[in-house]
Amino acid sequence: MPKGKGDAVAVNRKASHDYFIEETYEAGIVLQGTEIKSIRAGRVNIKDAHARIDRGEAKLINLHIAEYEQGNRFNHDPTRTRKLLLHRKEIDKLIGLTQQQGYALVPLKIYIKNGFAKVLIGLGKGKKKYDKREDLKRKQMKRDVDRAIKDHMR
Repeated sequence: MPKGKGDAVAVNRKASHDYFIEETYEAGIVLQGTEIKSIRAGRVNIKDAHARIDRGEAKLINLHIAEYEQGNRFNHDPTRTRKLLLHRKEIDKLIGLTQQQGYALVPLKIYIKNGFAKVLIGLGKGKKKYDKREDLKRKQMKRDVDRAIKDHMR
């Protein structure tokens, strides 16, 4: 993945299985007080999350950030919708692209960069079942070739 040089806190491995990722965008996340502490502790689940453009704003939906243990009554709702910070040009471009059939905004990973939580969002086109099977075959063949080369070198 091209962008996102910070320490990865959570990675969405299923995204590359379900989507052809065509472009990536780095976005900041608007967080409440205890959420950043939970992210730094690695208590975040990105698997079921997705992004959407709603009324000219990018939003991250269904991202689960676990409640902070020492958070008392000021704790946050774990699956609340969070606003993403993108440039206007990027949002306008994404509005046009996500209107097309089969495109979705998928969070690929969450990381800390310069003290701020960032999310790497990919513009993905959904894979069909036969595409997924083809990818699995290709991976298995590569694994077999690597194993054969390794065994041959001994």
